[in-house]
Amino acid sequence: MRPPCEVVVWYVIPSIRSDLTKELLNLGMTQKQVSAVLDITQPAISQYISDKRGHGIKFEPEIHDMINEFAKDLVDGKADHRDIIPKMCEICRKIKAEEVICQLHHEKDKLPTNCTACMGSNSNLC
Repeated sequence: MRPPCEVVVWYVIPSIRSDLTKELLNLGMTQKQVSAVLDITQPAISQYISDKRGHGIKFEPEIHDMINEFAKDLVDGKADHRDIIPKMCEICRKIKAEEVICQLHHEKDKLPTNCTACMGSNSNLC
């Protein structure tokens, strides 16, 4: 059985990055600029755009709003690369509160229905 944090690394973070990448591009950044600000490779940007990476989760509108607001802040200079980690963690905590991580964990690992590994929004996971 994989730990819930592995689900975050394999599914949640790539999906957040995918949505953030697409929004930054929609706001006029180039792939090279997005690559630099997110500190990821240009090939990763290309994979996010083409949905080869990070397309497995459909976020609630509130999560999309958080991602879009962060993208605007990055474009407007109100945020920079130092804000990536705190903002990603804030978005992950919101996703965890909606118990998306538990749902993904059950889907990807075929856990028993009474599993409490994630413990949903009551968990102390990141």
